[in-house]
Order: sequence, then structure tokens, then C-alpha cells
Amino acid sequence: MSLTVLHQGKTGSTPAGSPRTRRSTRSAIGFLTPATLILSIFVLWPVARSFWVSLTNDDGFTTPQFVGLDNYVTAVHNPRVEGALIHTAEYALVTTPVSIALAVLLALCLNQRLPFRGLIRAAVFLPFVASLGITAIAWTAMLDPQIGFLSGTLSHIGIPLGDGLRDPSLALPLVMAVGVWRNVGFFMILYLAGLQSIPKEVYEAARLDGASRTRTFRSITWPLLANTTMFAFMIAVIFSLQVFDQIYVMTAGGPYFKSETLVMLIFDTGINNYQLGYASALSWILIAILLVASGLQLRLFKNRTVQY
Repeated sequence: MSLTVLHQGKTGSTPAGSPRTRRSTRSAIGFLTPATLILSIFVLWPVARSFWVSLTNDDGFTTPQFVGLDNYVTAVHNPRVEGALIHTAEYALVTTPVSIALAVLLALCLNQRLPFRGLIRAAVFLPFVASLGITAIAWTAMLDPQIGFLSGTLSHIGIPLGDGLRDPSLALPLVMAVGVWRNVGFFMILYLAGLQSIPKEVYEAARLDGASRTRTFRSITWPLLANTTMFAFMIAVIFSLQVFDQIYVMTAGGPYFKSETLVMLIFDTGINNYQLGYASALSWILIAILLVASGLQLRLFKNRTVQY
């Protein structure tokens, strides 16, 4: 009996060098080849090319000369790069936790049975899918100190905005506020999905034990949202480090470079000043920052993820 089963097991398996295995391998290669070519042409080659350009003095007109790490050394000693890095860090450190906190509050509220709940969810999520260029123009008009509706309203209630986006001390905070307004709906949707994936039996057990809402949130809801929080924080940091559109439309990095982020500096260096090599070096510095930030977040959340 055992010999028969062993014989059937051997005949049922497919040898590595059999015609069937070779056909399967060829089919897999055939399916993978188009995607690999597209990935190589539109992703891998531009990435490799940009790294090479970062090692040259390419300006888009003359023949580029190899300069090694000179662009990176120049970036390290450039005060404008330092300022852009500081503004980028400030933007990330403010908008990321504020967006996540507001998203959690909105998700908790809109996860309840409320009138027009679906409409409110759509209204909060709408800024994320709307054109950021158009919404940034609208915000610029509303914050204008002469004709802006929001600026005038805040002034009437005792919160003057002064020169608004033209004020060096207010330009970056106002841009941050618009960034939070835009992204909070996206993170709210993530947290709504996370809340609805938590088993209801857990909450029923907590109610039977007499746990308050605060204790339930602290001991059940928030720990079980660890996976969602990890993903939301990583995406929020990436969004904030790559911010460009709203700054370009609202302040163009001004006034006096007070709202200039690293991506804005890369654009100005490469597109306006034709310093393609230097701009590529700045881009690779940004990539390094993104990799480090993502690695630190993965390390931070590694032992806090949950399975249920």
C-alpha cells in the first residue's frame, strides 16, 4: 500500500527539466517580458540616467563634463539648500501628525450613524481628488489681504492675517494649513477602513466588562489601528517631503525663500536655471532622505503591527 502511494506521488510530480516545466517557464518569461521592458524603459533607465547626470555639470545645452561628487559637495555647503531642507522638515513635522490626528477624529465621528454621513465623508475626501493647482489658486484668492473672503472674515473675528502669503512669517504656516486640508480626507478614508475591519465582538466584550469609550479607544481601537497608522504615517511623510504644487502656485517658494522646500528648489535649479546636474544631485539627496525616513518608520512600527 505504501509503495503504491509512493509511486503515485512520484508520478504526480513534475521533474524540473520536463517539457511541461520548460513550457511553464517560457510562458512566465513571456508574460513578464513586456512589464520588465516597460519598467526598464520608463523607470530604471531614467533613475540610472539621473544619477549619472548628478555626477556631471549638464546644463541641457553644452556637452556635459564629469565632475564627480562636486554637485553633492556644493549642495552640502549651500545655505539655500539648508534652508530648503529646514522648511521641508518643518512642513513634514507639522502636517504629518496634524493630518493623522484630524483624520482619526473625523473617522471616529463619521464611523457613527449620523444624518448625511455619506455626504459628509465625500465632502471631506473631495479636496484630495480635486486638482491641487485649482484649489491652491482658490486658497490664494481667499487669503489675499485685500479681497480675500477668509482673510477678511478672520480679521473681523480678531485673527488678522496681515499680508497673508506675502508675510515671510505666515507663508509656510498657511501653506501647511492648505496641505492638511487637502490630505486629511485621504487619511480619514484609511482610518474608516481600519475601524470597520476591527471585529465587533471585541467591542461587545469591552462593553460587557464595563469599559468606557475612552478606555475602549485607548486599549482596543488605537492598538488595533497600528497597521493603518504605520501605512498612513509613511504615506503622509512621503507626501510632505515631496510637496510642490501648492507651494508653486501659492508662494513660488517666497517671500524671500521662506516657504521654499527641497522639491521647489530642485524645480527652480533644473527648470529655471538649467543646472540639470546640480538639480539631479538634489533629487538624489531627496531620495536618500525618503529612504531614511521610510526605514526609520518601519523600524519604529515593526513591533507594533497587529494581526487579528
